[in-house]
Amino acid sequence: MRLTIGQLAHGAGVNLQTVRYYERRGLMPPPSRTLAGYRQYSPDALARLRFIKRAQDLGFSLEEIQGLLELRIDRPSSAACARVRSATEAKVAMVERKIRELQRIKRSLDRLIASCRARKPTGDCPILEAIESKAQEGGADG
Repeated sequence: MRLTIGQLAHGAGVNLQTVRYYERRGLMPPPSRTLAGYRQYSPDALARLRFIKRAQDLGFSLEEIQGLLELRIDRPSSAACARVRSATEAKVAMVERKIRELQRIKRSLDRLIASCRARKPTGDCPILEAIESKAQEGGADG
């Protein structure tokens, strides 16, 4: 059974432009075409597209996904599995760094909210003042 680009996109939950973009990037192999020039995809293309979207949902970049696809298709082996595990461990470390950064931002925002609640009715907004002072300094709140 062959799929049109619309069927493929719908089956993977993406839009048509995404499929075309992935083709240009080399993430999706070029499809066969009808005599009229319409793209025709195999069910394997749908599985590949779903793999790409799932990897993106897990935080992998398109470059990283390209590497995962190459390992998945070209060299299935225990060495390939070790490389995928290593890439995944690196991704977990990056996610943990992002979580710490988001927690730091949350603490800063909580402090700003607390200072806003404590302000006097005639005072300026402490949140806006804090953002402006950091913007003038060119730094981030720590």
